[in-house]
Amino acid sequence: MPQRIGIFGGTFDPPHVAHLVVAEQVKEQLGLDEIWFMVAHHPWQKQGSRVISSAEDRFGLTALAIGDAEGFVVTRHELDRGGDSYTIDTLEQLAAASDDEFWVVIGGDSADGLQTWHRAEDLRSLARFAVVNRPGHEGELPAGWDGAVVEIPALDVSSTDLRSMVADGRSIRFLTPDAVVQRVGELGLYRPTS
Repeated sequence: MPQRIGIFGGTFDPPHVAHLVVAEQVKEQLGLDEIWFMVAHHPWQKQGSRVISSAEDRFGLTALAIGDAEGFVVTRHELDRGGDSYTIDTLEQLAAASDDEFWVVIGGDSADGLQTWHRAEDLRSLARFAVVNRPGHEGELPAGWDGAVVEIPALDVSSTDLRSMVADGRSIRFLTPDAVVQRVGELGLYRPTS
């Protein structure tokens, strides 16, 4: 029987509590069966802007973040495919393998730019879109795109902030699950290099 799946793509460098809240709220408000955390293999839009942790490290951190949360799955689709991570490639791969209904989870700040995404017209035909609005980052789907708006609680937490805090020697406890905090320390991630 086909399922309703939310595709939550990202760099997840590192994953944090706001990612988990977004996933839970989208799953609950849209009545989805599962949320798949789609860790980008090569987040092409971020290359050159900063050092990005290895795909395997980001996958491992995301798996630790979701733990055994019911309805949350971390997937290797983009990691195993390799190359640049384009949503259309992932959706075509998924659609060819199942009859599931896919919802792509995006921030309100990204909704206005959907028409500029790689192969946007094809993308529009393969999925519905869950636009996540949070204070200061609200948006709506462009005309002709199918989906829904999901309101989430105001949580001002970002991966950028967490990386900066670790680099400054500050604690990220409670901003990401304890298992992620521990693994970031073990791997020495986000520390300044000498």
